[in-house]
Amino acid sequence: MNSNHTDKSNTPPHNRAKTGDTLRLVAWEITRNCNLSCLHCRAAATHGPYEGELDTEKSFHILDQIAEVGSPIVILTGGEPLLRPDIFDLTRYGTDNGLRMVMAPNGTLITDGIAKRLADAGIKRISVSLDGAGKETHDQFRGVEGAFDGALQGIASAKKAGIEFQINTTITQHNLAEIPRIQELAVELGAVAHHIFLLVPTGRGKYIIDKAITAEEYEDTLNWFYDQQDKTSLQLKATCAPHYYRILRQRAKAEGKSVTYETHGLDAVSRGCLGGTGFCFISHRGIVQPCGFLHLNCGDLKQSSFADVWKTSEVFLSLRNYDKLEGKCGACEYKRVCGGCRARAYEATGDYLAEEPLCSYNPVSFQ
Repeated sequence: MNSNHTDKSNTPPHNRAKTGDTLRLVAWEITRNCNLSCLHCRAAATHGPYEGELDTEKSFHILDQIAEVGSPIVILTGGEPLLRPDIFDLTRYGTDNGLRMVMAPNGTLITDGIAKRLADAGIKRISVSLDGAGKETHDQFRGVEGAFDGALQGIASAKKAGIEFQINTTITQHNLAEIPRIQELAVELGAVAHHIFLLVPTGRGKYIIDKAITAEEYEDTLNWFYDQQDKTSLQLKATCAPHYYRILRQRAKAEGKSVTYETHGLDAVSRGCLGGTGFCFISHRGIVQPCGFLHLNCGDLKQSSFADVWKTSEVFLSLRNYDKLEGKCGACEYKRVCGGCRARAYEATGDYLAEEPLCSYNPVSFQ
């Protein structure tokens, strides 16, 4: 696979397209250990153990470095973050550093006592994935019987502790027909948000690529999601679905509306693909990537500072210059608000700046 775009990044800084690089979100795979075995897992996480995970002191140091760059939302993810013994210490440290600490557990390990400790450590929100409207679909997707009931129990404990929560759903052929019911369930449970994720074929996701929805189903699903804005009290966000930000503008223009954004908890986003622009991912070993699905080593925090990686990575600099996008994405009038999924492009072609393969839209210049 050809991932070498260094030659395209040698443009002098003053000639690069001016794009924002304000750090909004950091997703940190705080551990790769997990008690579930999800069909789509980008990390192909298992019980482990995994060698090379960052120790407590190094993790504190990284939190210090993130705080020096900005005040982003830090999403503690995994694997299952609650399997890390020092998770409450790390959370408290980030909170005391002025970072907005949130977490993405699977819910099954959250008891009333754990929920209270999370709240005391400063967790503002958790996201819990429901990939089915009932236990049969969810448990099959998550690879462990009882995962659905465990997630609901964890959500109940979080509510009791005063922690707001959102429901995340990865959409595949497996659960496409259940998405409306999952959203209804999110409302019934008292969620503040519903985030949908479109499958990116990395990790174990490569083995269920035949379960990915088509480009046409993708478009239909995002239009349905847009229609829910006026029908639900939930905050709605589409992730790994950058086309949604094109659809937002197309639909708003057709309806004579203006496009506005609010940011809540895990919602700090104002365009489609944020990889390397407002967002980055840190692996369990301290490798910085544009996102968890785009496996490009942009810097090793065991050897470099977070600030140096964020400000000087050639991959990040290329991703911040939307004029470097190729094919339909490069020609698209919506490239600055969509950008296409760079991870899907990379998995399909080996080129992270290539056109998004799961897009049915033809730019004006291609028509």
